[in-house]
Amino acid sequence: MRIIRNALLLTFFILSNLSLSAQEQWGKYAHLFTTPNTYVAGQTRSAITIDGLANEPAWENAAWTTEFIDIQGANMPLPTYPKRIKMLWDADNLYIFAELVEEHIWAYYDKQDMIVYHENDFEVFIDPDGDTHNYYEFEVNAQNTLFDLFLDKPYRNGGKPDIEWNAKGFKSAIYLDGTLNDPTDTDKKWCVEMAIPFSSLSIDGSFIQPKAGDIWKINFSRVQWQTEIIDGKYTRKTNDDGKLIPEDNWVWSPQGVINMHFPERWGLIQFSHEFPKSTHASFQIPEEELLAQHLWHVFYAQRDYQREHKTFCNNLATLGIPANGKENNTSFSLEVNASEKSYTAILTTNNNLMISIDQDGLIRKHTDK
Repeated sequence: MRIIRNALLLTFFILSNLSLSAQEQWGKYAHLFTTPNTYVAGQTRSAITIDGLANEPAWENAAWTTEFIDIQGANMPLPTYPKRIKMLWDADNLYIFAELVEEHIWAYYDKQDMIVYHENDFEVFIDPDGDTHNYYEFEVNAQNTLFDLFLDKPYRNGGKPDIEWNAKGFKSAIYLDGTLNDPTDTDKKWCVEMAIPFSSLSIDGSFIQPKAGDIWKINFSRVQWQTEIIDGKYTRKTNDDGKLIPEDNWVWSPQGVINMHFPERWGLIQFSHEFPKSTHASFQIPEEELLAQHLWHVFYAQRDYQREHKTFCNNLATLGIPANGKENNTSFSLEVNASEKSYTAILTTNNNLMISIDQDGLIRKHTDK
């Protein structure tokens, strides 16, 4: 027992120091800098039938992700129901299979582009080039009703969803281990299988064709409402004031805030020719991704500064951010150039890599200064 207790104390000490280190580095924004989840997707050489069953050999070889957690992070209560996914890819499509344990399966929205997150749903967010702009969202309910949209930039930066956009060639199917919209029984789960054509991730006909080794930003959410039965129908619960009880948001890679539209907080998928041998295979997060965190520190600080002072800040020290730093073995410097309504922050490494961010949160990589 003493050995176990000592081990627990050591674990607590390590985690406390890690938390302290994050707090020292990122200050009040530490909750926005937890390590993103990663997933290695194997390439299938055989056809995948989209039927909600995922019973092809390639799916058997694909690893499950870790279980979903609360959108705000690991310090929140665990989800009521387990949820996990698998991913595959081939030359044309990204394949996603989600398994959602559910005691009461319900969905009434039955026309495309109805706002299905007003019901329980499964959601996918994809940013192929990782610049946090021009990204895609797919939502499906248990009746296989699709709500797909494109955003040129996040809502926080004035982005407006293009609901008229439709993913050409998108396919999905639902498998029910239970009955839909029947409150008299207890269900087990519903599963979602998707094929998202890479060519569909476009608004002008051009798209990014992934190759082995490429990394995209991606995340997944499960929206879950508390319900009651009224006149034989599932209805979202309200509190004593008649307002809807807020939904639960369970995600693969935690956001740190109750908002999926912080694309910089999404997880990462790496495309691989081979299936990973480990159950929870991961990969080293690219150095550019780690360096970009320091620009996001500027972004969050500038956002708060502008709210208070109605202008952006032209001094890193005023923002409480050091002008120099080190990420692994790479030294870097930061500079910011700001006006009342805009700014650009630039990170330059000792090997002449330049990355910038602006007031809209657009990340750019520069080849020269």
